[in-house]
Amino acid sequence: GGDPPGHPPPSHQEVHVGSGSDGTEDSDSSAEREQTNSSESDGNMPKRTRLTRASLRLSQSSQDTPDVKRVGDHDESPPLTPTGNAPSSESELDISSPNASHDESLAKDPALRDSDKDLSHRPKRRRCHETYNFNMKCPTPGCNSLGHLTGKHERHFAVSGCPLYHNLSADECKVKASTREKHEEEPKVPEESNRHATRHQTPTSKQTRYKEQVNEMRKGRNSGLPKEQKEKYMEHRQSHGNTREPLLENITSEYDLELFRKAQARASEDLEKLRIQGQITEGSNMIKTILFGRYELDTWYHSPYPEEYARLGRLYVCEFCLKYMKSQTILRRHMAKCVWKHPPGDEVYRKGAISVFEVDGKKNKIYCQNLCLLAKLFLDHKTLYYDVEPFLFYVMTEADNTGCHLVGYFSKEKNSFLNYNVSCILTMPQYMRQGYGKMLIDFSYLLSKVEEKVGSPERPLSDLGLISYRSYWKEVLLRYMYNFQGKEISIKEISQETAVNPVDIVSTLQSLQMLKYWKGKHLVLKRQDLIDEWKAKETKRGSNNKTIDPNSLKWTPPKGT
Repeated sequence: GGDPPGHPPPSHQEVHVGSGSDGTEDSDSSAEREQTNSSESDGNMPKRTRLTRASLRLSQSSQDTPDVKRVGDHDESPPLTPTGNAPSSESELDISSPNASHDESLAKDPALRDSDKDLSHRPKRRRCHETYNFNMKCPTPGCNSLGHLTGKHERHFAVSGCPLYHNLSADECKVKASTREKHEEEPKVPEESNRHATRHQTPTSKQTRYKEQVNEMRKGRNSGLPKEQKEKYMEHRQSHGNTREPLLENITSEYDLELFRKAQARASEDLEKLRIQGQITEGSNMIKTILFGRYELDTWYHSPYPEEYARLGRLYVCEFCLKYMKSQTILRRHMAKCVWKHPPGDEVYRKGAISVFEVDGKKNKIYCQNLCLLAKLFLDHKTLYYDVEPFLFYVMTEADNTGCHLVGYFSKEKNSFLNYNVSCILTMPQYMRQGYGKMLIDFSYLLSKVEEKVGSPERPLSDLGLISYRSYWKEVLLRYMYNFQGKEISIKEISQETAVNPVDIVSTLQSLQMLKYWKGKHLVLKRQDLIDEWKAKETKRGSNNKTIDPNSLKWTPPKGT
């Protein structure tokens, strides 16, 4: 009944995880604490390096090249002590630097001290990791680290910003960047801020012309490639493998390819900002893949796993207790003795092979922390990692003869003043585009109905989360319209029956062009074409098991919520 063997959090935040929910000490906690202490001392204390003439010249030349940005120049937070907390006094600060001997000579010699009163010309003190960027090199074979995919930086240190990987030159990237900037500088028509702007829902003539142009540009995208081009593309793939991006020209329309290139440049710029701020050291300290059950998953975002694990690049995670490990051998030995076959907590829903477990962040702290760390690998906006006690986690699983496999989850505040019914929601990548995300959303609203509340997800939503919620709200509204037989419809009544927040209902009606302003009133239009289209899709889909059955829920709202 206790917590699974897990890991204490990384060194930047101290959380007590030594005991299980029943008060007994975790069997692996002492060993894990020793490992974490060593990793903390390795990761947070500045490393001493031997000072050479080359490194001195490098630090002086960096002063003369202001274009090269250093991580340490932007890091204004106090350094961490070996305990993982900010130092409480100046005596705890480690002020050792390559210039320490010079500083001592200044203090001893008054002449030197007087002549160097103006120290603005001296290079700033830097810990050794701040000069690490000068020694970094792009991992793409044959690349000299010059240029950047965005065209805004002189150097790059990761594949995401490598022009060579994207089959471009540094000059081509600069030309594309200037073209994008010119396009962005074009004057745009200001949007109406009038509260009655909902009356203008029909597309303007400019929007209609633009849509026709896009459709025209996309006409030839499925024409296929000539045989010579296919051979050229295959030859490129065989000679470079995964070290270069596949050739993309003529695979789709020029319009779609340019959209993709813009998205690549924007993502690369975001990663570069994170790298400069020191939040991510891509290429050397980011988990690229995880082994999770039968699947090897490529990660999407950075997650703050302890440094000793993050620098490995590949992580091995038990799919039942979510403990993370360094090697396949450790995982195999762990799986031989791991007694967990499903998440901790109470099973509140079961229909067929699908189950949902309610896990209390206070009772099963380590499991929930590991779940949050795992989720951050696939979510951009997630900020909750260790303060899991105020939350309930609803974990959806799919059962077979080996156990209950993690499909996805959503977390929910125990006491939400804004009536948020979801704080964070994730479907694991191997289960995406199969209807499980909509099931999780539907389940969250089912709980709101049982609580007799109106719910809404916490903002900001991720890109995939926003798409999923808009699709769900659209389906709920069209189903309501299909079954509605009266003449007058009320948004309040829709909200009470579906548990969807009125704000979300209005935004969905506007996107469907079903809300009009006429003679001082807002009217809801029953668009039969959209309803018929939804009904046809529903009939084609048939009766599958990817729906939530309210009768299979065995749950009462927790006390105090």
